[in-house]
Amino acid sequence: MARNSEKAMTTLARWHAMKLEEERGPKQERRPYLSTLCENLPEAEKWRMQIVREIAKKVSQIQNAGLGEFKLRDLNDEINKLLREKSHWERRIRQLGGPDYAKHGPRMLDNEGKEVPGTRGYKYFGAAKDLPGVRELFEPEVSGAPRKTRGELMRDVDADYYGYRDDDDGLLEPLEKEAEILALKKLEEEWIEKRKQKGKSVPEPVPDIEKQLEEIKNYFIQVPSQTEIEQKIVDMKKKALLEQYVSPEISSKDEEAKKMLGLI
Repeated sequence: MARNSEKAMTTLARWHAMKLEEERGPKQERRPYLSTLCENLPEAEKWRMQIVREIAKKVSQIQNAGLGEFKLRDLNDEINKLLREKSHWERRIRQLGGPDYAKHGPRMLDNEGKEVPGTRGYKYFGAAKDLPGVRELFEPEVSGAPRKTRGELMRDVDADYYGYRDDDDGLLEPLEKEAEILALKKLEEEWIEKRKQKGKSVPEPVPDIEKQLEEIKNYFIQVPSQTEIEQKIVDMKKKALLEQYVSPEISSKDEEAKKMLGLI
């Protein structure tokens, strides 16, 4: 009886093994772990297309909400991992002189035609968008008060906004004057102390010039009113007419009479 090793060497056995290899097709190559290990542009294009097919297959699987929360999360993680790997191969294709798929390629859209939501590069696909804690991430924030437009904000910008009328209330000026007096007094004391330390004589204090100026400002000067000015003009005209048409003797007698009556 023939042994198994002898049976394997028969012509029929070798022919059968050859037919099985033909049915299986060519032996599939394993994708390189790093895209930088590939030095051929057609091969880099092939590996990118392979990743795109895997992404499409998993995206179709994740549409089934009945897979369960854990399976959906695992599928979503695998899709994001493949997307990162695809970006590495696209970068390598660009380095090898190929097209820039990242720049000219279409955006990642869901089955509703909307861009896939996500934060910081992590995307959510299919039923993974309805998982607990995921939907809340993409709900728009509802604010209580409506946001003002730029034009409405500019209406409140006036001179008070820039502080042009801060001194009109009369509160700031006294405080500034008091602080200024204290600062000047402190500087004067420091200056006198330094002169004493150096052995120099201290000059006599200068009179308070500001106080004198303030007194001059507050000095009341009586300004005649409009009625008094008009009366003065009338009196001057009367005097000029009297000097022109009345003799000096008569005018002197008239003045004496007014003095006696107490009118002058």
